[in-house]
Amino acid sequence: MPSGARRRARPCCPPTACAACGKGRATRLIPGGFVVLGTAGRATGPRGRAARGRGTATRSLVLLATVSAMTVGTIAPGIRLDSYDRLESDKWLRVDHLSVDLGGGEVRADYLSSGKVSDRRTVSELAAGHDAGRGRRTVAAINADFFDINQTGAPEGIGVKDGATVQSPAPGVNRAVGIGPDSAGRVLSLYFEGTLTLPAGERPLTAYNAANVPSGGVGAYTSAWGTADRALTVDDASPVAEATVRDGKVVSVSHTPGSGEIPDGTTVLVGREAGAAALDALKPGDPVSLTYRARTDAGAVPRTAVGGRELLVVDGVAQNHDGEGNNTAAPRTAVGFSEDGRTMQVLTVDGRQADSGGVTLTELGLMMRRAGSYSALNLDGGGSSTLVAREPGSDALRVENSPSDGSERTVPNGLALTAPDGSGRLKGFWVQPRTPAATAPGVDPVKGGHPDRVFPGLTRRLTATGYDETYGPARGTPRWRTASASVGTVDGGGLFTARRGGTTTVSAAHGPARGSTTLTVLDELARIQPTTQRVGLADAKATGTFGIVGLDAHGTSAPVEPRDVALDYDRALFDIRDDGRGSFTVASRTGSGAGLIRATAAGTTTVLAVSAGLTEQPVSSFDDAGSWKFSQARASGSLEATPDGRTGTGLRLRYDFTGSTATRAAYATPPGPVTVAGQPQSFKLWIKGDGKGAWPTLHLKDAAGSDQLLRGPYVTWTGWREVTFAVPQGAAMPLSVHRFYLAETAAAKQYTGDIVIDDLTAQVPPTVDLPEQAAPADDLIDTAAVTGRRDWRFAVMSDAQFVARDPDSAIVAQARRTLREIRAARPDFLVVNGDLVDEGAPEDLAFARRVLTEELGDALPWYYVPGNHEVMGGKIDNFVGEFGPAQRTFDHRGTRFVTLDTSSLSLRGGGFAQIRQLRAQLDAAAKDRAVDSVMLIEHVPPRDPTVQKGSQLGDRKEAALVEQWLADFRRTTGKGAALIGSHVGVFHASHVDGVPYLINGNSGKAPAGAADEGGFTGWSMVGADRVTAGEQAAARLRPWRGGPDWVSVQTRAHVDALNLDAPPVLGTGSRTKVTATVTQGTRAVPVGFPMAADWTGSPNVHIGDRNGARPRHTAVLDPSSGTLTALRPGTITLAVTVNGTTQRTQVRITATGAAPAA
Repeated sequence: MPSGARRRARPCCPPTACAACGKGRATRLIPGGFVVLGTAGRATGPRGRAARGRGTATRSLVLLATVSAMTVGTIAPGIRLDSYDRLESDKWLRVDHLSVDLGGGEVRADYLSSGKVSDRRTVSELAAGHDAGRGRRTVAAINADFFDINQTGAPEGIGVKDGATVQSPAPGVNRAVGIGPDSAGRVLSLYFEGTLTLPAGERPLTAYNAANVPSGGVGAYTSAWGTADRALTVDDASPVAEATVRDGKVVSVSHTPGSGEIPDGTTVLVGREAGAAALDALKPGDPVSLTYRARTDAGAVPRTAVGGRELLVVDGVAQNHDGEGNNTAAPRTAVGFSEDGRTMQVLTVDGRQADSGGVTLTELGLMMRRAGSYSALNLDGGGSSTLVAREPGSDALRVENSPSDGSERTVPNGLALTAPDGSGRLKGFWVQPRTPAATAPGVDPVKGGHPDRVFPGLTRRLTATGYDETYGPARGTPRWRTASASVGTVDGGGLFTARRGGTTTVSAAHGPARGSTTLTVLDELARIQPTTQRVGLADAKATGTFGIVGLDAHGTSAPVEPRDVALDYDRALFDIRDDGRGSFTVASRTGSGAGLIRATAAGTTTVLAVSAGLTEQPVSSFDDAGSWKFSQARASGSLEATPDGRTGTGLRLRYDFTGSTATRAAYATPPGPVTVAGQPQSFKLWIKGDGKGAWPTLHLKDAAGSDQLLRGPYVTWTGWREVTFAVPQGAAMPLSVHRFYLAETAAAKQYTGDIVIDDLTAQVPPTVDLPEQAAPADDLIDTAAVTGRRDWRFAVMSDAQFVARDPDSAIVAQARRTLREIRAARPDFLVVNGDLVDEGAPEDLAFARRVLTEELGDALPWYYVPGNHEVMGGKIDNFVGEFGPAQRTFDHRGTRFVTLDTSSLSLRGGGFAQIRQLRAQLDAAAKDRAVDSVMLIEHVPPRDPTVQKGSQLGDRKEAALVEQWLADFRRTTGKGAALIGSHVGVFHASHVDGVPYLINGNSGKAPAGAADEGGFTGWSMVGADRVTAGEQAAARLRPWRGGPDWVSVQTRAHVDALNLDAPPVLGTGSRTKVTATVTQGTRAVPVGFPMAADWTGSPNVHIGDRNGARPRHTAVLDPSSGTLTALRPGTITLAVTVNGTTQRTQVRITATGAAPAA
């Protein structure tokens, strides 16, 4: 609730679990691997199957650990694959879930291996080589048992294939999942029994093709064992012995176990301790026989069984593994069964990745229970977790999950799911864009793009894969058609050509067989951009990739097909080709050189650079280490030259981070800026670590004077390590090294330490200069006149960053100046969007209240949204104690305001409840006729427009989530949606999928960006309109138009002085540039986007496009370009107003003998 306001915010209750997860609703597609709740068209295949990474989406996003809305895909009769991303209170999870009908008589689960127990291969390789049996094919597979990863590679548990024992388990490792001998599956205990008959009598056979021979025992190894060294099965035991048996007779006896292949028909017995003694007594020719079998704790031996470990669900109850050793969050594979065993649930959960944190055993058990398991067992996880499956119409299996090693780990065994072959007669088509959504060129916070969108006049290549009644391959040439030819047409080869905005279904048919996908044609293409500004090639063998993304005027993006792009480049230097998946590959013909690629699509152009060859360029050897200077922020320490460098003299940095709980830093600054020649892609620095975990940063200055903070990995190591600091694309060259520093941001981490740095180098490609490409001016930024005509207004300020201990500082003065300007402008209220203070101690927050009270009094209500500096040195509690809740919801004149706590630089850091609250408020606002727009305000924005990208939500899936929810709200309701962030240190405005985004710049602290890129101080006035029912209906009907038009922003820069520059005399028919400059202290800021300004003139001046000029006009001034065009003789007056300050000048237009221009 605003201070000084008498209104009461509406109570907003969090939704129930079912309400928040959207039970019963359709799913909305989002690129990069997940979909969120909402309503939209999607690619469809068999039984409503949505695209899994091949078409418009791959995953569904489910909140509150509830799996109620998900993307469902049938891969064979009786086998369904659900893939989704799930947001937990503390992490994201990527989950792949197979539901298998074992009772239908068609699906079979087979033991999967290469046929050699100790042979390890990827699940993909194992599945590709699996013999599914006559008339059957493998349609999915998973990894299975834990195994002897560091030695033999053999499974630790039992294996049963077609009812026969493949290998015996290690002692005590008896849990398994089994299927059969009928069709049902179960979790059970399987035991191994064996008898070895020697001339001296019978003795137990304790192992069979097992990873280890138990102490005192004898193991039997056959040709199915593989090539693993049998010495590894007895470790360092003594004595050991090995006897080779063929045709029931001993062939040889050895005191050293052998290695290599065992011939068919031969059995090798390996014994240790007492077992070795029994074998040592054998002589060639002695008769030997053995018997063995698997037995269960109850019932018949399964037809198929693989070993596992922890019980996850027992008799329908999820098991609690808290306090156990393996109960850490990790990638997991699990198998479970319904109570009757007729349904099998297979789950893989990715882990150890930013996209997915993994689950504990306790969490995995809960997931398996929710999935329908009455019993469930944990299989091997970690880097082994792998699930592969086919798509309709294909026999090729692809990896569905994301293995934590970055690629598939080789494993000894798994489970294969097989299904009957189909007739091969065409049943339907799986229709999708050729460009996979997961890898399509895009501009979203997460990887991927929107191939289900097309711009008018451009194309989208579609594919139609035929499948039969079992979803297996089937041939058939489709006939293509679109449901709405006015939206777009499709030719006989599946090439869709967009015509005008709208949505249409594109179908492929052959007789009764059909399939379709939905495409949306956007508004006109406004601009294009490459997926990367620079492609670096190490040498002639290297290849790079880039794609082209188009955007309309509303920030809605779509990949541009390579066929629609004309490329202009030096073909003697580079070879560029369509990669067949919506992007281009580029290779160097010579191995060295650099050049530009100019890409043009539908009359719009963009440029990127390509360079081949890298050289390592010395930057500092630290021979001058004695001249470097120490400084600090809330820390202490020192610098010294040390002979203990990596290659001679190094720089030792000692630091003490125990004196404060706020962010601490220890800086090392060279005696002068170290300029780096060329255009380095990265820097490398050797660091002798102390293992304390400090955060290293190489602080550069670019040619525009902006700070470029290159972050390295936390120093968790000891000894020397070379660290790479990547240079952000778009940094203005040349660069100079400003300083190096260590930092600690966590209040609880208190420590001292020292490191040594040496040998700073730059990796420099051949130089190529990109032409200046100005950022597009977003129409969210408007004039005072337009903003003032809106129905009502509110103000936003942020990032003053003052401290109580310096109440008379220049920053405090700037903050007070800002507040006085805001009060004088008389908005309805003020939102302080974080970082008003620099530190979050109680005295700092109390001082912030004092400043707000002294400057605003009771005249202006205000809301305070916390930023990261409000918790600097502590928790959010100090802020809450001074200002109340960190997250708020309130309504004002038809707009629902939702403020979020991003003080931890994330949404979840402010509490999972606020994410639930956001979802609930969007749902409630959609239904509430009194609410016609939603304004989301958070200190940390989803995107940082600067090249560093360091001041945005660190969790890019959170950023995508927010953007998608707002876009869906606007599109489905026709109501307004917008977001206001701060934190970046610059002013900026943009649209994403029709939703406007404002980044408010600094109100006190010096800007973080260049003056011509939003780097000025000030505040923002936001004007908003009510959105009528008619406007909502129009926006719903044509969402691609970007409506409704309901909000505009006047950024109000602090003005110390304002200069207007125009020539005093201009001849008719000529043009010139008119510029204005705002002075802020020593900084000169050009007037232009994103700084709002009102340009006016005498009555004989037309302000706007030249086409609007009339005979009475002497000249035309186009504010968007700053162009003044002289039409006829006369004298004109031009004026520019910035934040209430106006500057005027006169221009005399003289006759030049030319005819009048209009």
